[in-house]
Amino acid sequence: MSDRTPVVVVTGANGLVGAAVCRALAARSAQVRAVVRRPGTAPVVEGVHEHVADATDPEDARRLTEGADAVVTTVHPMGSSREAQHQVGVEGTAVLARAARDAGVARLVHVSTAGVYDRSAGAGDLVEDGSLLPQGSGDYPDTKNEADTALAGNAGLTTVLVRPPAILGAGETSVWNSLRPHAVREGERSANPAKSWPWVHVEDLAAFLADLAVGSVASAADAEDGPVPGAATPVLVAGEPATWRDYLGTVADAVGVAPEWTDEPVWTGTVRTDRARRWGWAPQVGLAEALGELRRGLSTGG
Repeated sequence: MSDRTPVVVVTGANGLVGAAVCRALAARSAQVRAVVRRPGTAPVVEGVHEHVADATDPEDARRLTEGADAVVTTVHPMGSSREAQHQVGVEGTAVLARAARDAGVARLVHVSTAGVYDRSAGAGDLVEDGSLLPQGSGDYPDTKNEADTALAGNAGLTTVLVRPPAILGAGETSVWNSLRPHAVREGERSANPAKSWPWVHVEDLAAFLADLAVGSVASAADAEDGPVPGAATPVLVAGEPATWRDYLGTVADAVGVAPEWTDEPVWTGTVRTDRARRWGWAPQVGLAEALGELRRGLSTGG
């Protein structure tokens, strides 16, 4: 990228990840086009400019990407119907990616998921070229895999497929700090305590996404050294190893219920972050700090 102030488009700027990315980009002196569907919902931060638009619409996508240096996509309607997930997460992401390529955007950074990988009992550690789940594994992994495939087919645009596991961080829409704990209160509290529970804090994830967007992570011919120019490069991110005993035990204790431990065969591997670390990323939020934040939020009714 050039030495001028980078212009970065962020979709889903009112969401947990999108808002954190906007803040991280502003801290790096980027000019942010924060894309939202409802006026007044983008983060109010210097350097962050709200754009009310539908990034899945070809004309809006063209306007949003014109003159931009990078695009960060964070939108996927998890929990919606299969049709909605495909329309927004797959087709919509592809529309924006094509507009970015045609506009000469230097890099697209897409929030994918580590959930596209096989994590069945007996499977080993997760690495970028590991076994992906087959079609029919569920609406969310299926459509996430389809989105990644569509982006990989958008030749000519340097694309990074960032694959986080569970994302911790305070917020009303936070799956793991708000929505899943509510389900635990309502009775969904059964798990094998030994099952691996990979996670990453939203601030660490956002910092990596922002660094990728502003070009702090240089492209390279070898994916182990950086994003490959003109191609789609996957990269895994995760915090320190944890288990369901750590997560469910914390949530159950905070909301005043007892977990229901089981003993069925489960995945006990880890998410390998060697590639991300070679690219210069290292998580700053430890497990104790992240679970402490989670516990405080639940204890105060957050």
